[in-house]
Amino acid sequence: MSIAAPFLPRLVPAYSLAVFRIFLGGLILWDCGRFIRHDRIWRYWVQPDFHFSYPGFTWVKPLPEPWIHVAWLGVGVAAMLVMLGLFYRMAIIALTLLFSYFFLLDAAEYLNHFYLVILYLVLLCFMPAARVWSLDAWRRRHNDTVPYAAIFMLRLQTEIVLIYAGLVKLTPDWLAGEPLGLWLRDRSQGHWAEPLFQHDWLILAASWGVIALHVIGAPLLLNPRTRLPVFITYCAFHAANAFFFNIGIFPWLTIAASTIFFAPDWPLRFISKNRKSFQTIQPTTRTPLPSLVLAAMALWIILQLFLPLRGLFFASDTRWSGDGHRFSWRMRIYDRWAEGAFIVTDRNTHQEWIVDPHAVLTERQVSKMMVRADLIHQFANHLAAEWRDHGYDVAVSAEICKSLNGRPCQPFIDPMTDLTQVQINRFAADSWVLPLQIPVWGVADNRRKD
Repeated sequence: MSIAAPFLPRLVPAYSLAVFRIFLGGLILWDCGRFIRHDRIWRYWVQPDFHFSYPGFTWVKPLPEPWIHVAWLGVGVAAMLVMLGLFYRMAIIALTLLFSYFFLLDAAEYLNHFYLVILYLVLLCFMPAARVWSLDAWRRRHNDTVPYAAIFMLRLQTEIVLIYAGLVKLTPDWLAGEPLGLWLRDRSQGHWAEPLFQHDWLILAASWGVIALHVIGAPLLLNPRTRLPVFITYCAFHAANAFFFNIGIFPWLTIAASTIFFAPDWPLRFISKNRKSFQTIQPTTRTPLPSLVLAAMALWIILQLFLPLRGLFFASDTRWSGDGHRFSWRMRIYDRWAEGAFIVTDRNTHQEWIVDPHAVLTERQVSKMMVRADLIHQFANHLAAEWRDHGYDVAVSAEICKSLNGRPCQPFIDPMTDLTQVQINRFAADSWVLPLQIPVWGVADNRRKD
């Protein structure tokens, strides 16, 4: 794959882009069904009385029932239309807006693969992905080629995700076998694979192998000679992930995205009885790309390269503090749990109330909030606002004990800090987040603890 600008306007077959569109729409539609079947719309966005917000998006609120369910059905309908390629331009914009709306409703529900879905949807808003194998193409004749720039952007976005997913695992714990050892031993209990994961060397080999698969394997997808074996390896890896871990559509989404690395006409060659008749097509025809489009592409690439690196600029340990965690492809690399309470103190009378977050939030919200400093800060200020509405002027502190990757529980938040009097620092470490006491903790340490 050349990244030279002259190659971007070249017209290439539209079939691999169409397959990606079909896969993405189908996966979102399937996930919509899963959410409805497990009543997640109610559990995530209706049951909670309080929702955590992203910076700048406090105005995004859940619709009341039944409209929140109607909006979710809108996601499913739009995903089906995108998959079918019917009214594609309108459907892909609607799907992007609706999916982003649900993503922004509660920061406690942040998932990397939902963020990835949004990135792919935004890119598809600007791509002619319904020129072939769509109902739009059946209704009216379309050109069966697309600018190579569309394929290039999807390939590059996928490369960024895969490579960063390996680089972020270069942490002392992961290299020492945790938390992968904890997860594999837990998931394999009573299973045929249980004896395998009793060997520390196998856990370490798997931990290092995952890094190699992403950091080395992802670039090899760009080479026609190594593409197929790496793709097959990725398929096996993600199938194993889906088997051992409950991570939704992400394994299948990554497999679907990886198909974009094959030649743009690979679907035709795959289904053809005479595959030799479908050689890689390299049309010489070009379509001009306006300077504004090229500038937007460059800005997108710079943003996607920079966002995952934010954690490097904080004088803190991202895996512990959470600084720079979101939007950086830190997928499945931490095992964290925490327990504790919030102390609400009247500034005038010094009367104290001990607040168990389980009494205010859902169990799912508590488990996610208690390990994330910014959400702890947000919840403390929510408690202060609640007390203020009843005429009290209060300070709110938190006494929270947190464990990372099986470590002994240690204090996470400075209990002497009034969280209503400090701000989240978006560009530096927060002094009220206590440092991690044990810098390295691996599979051997958890063995000794047991």
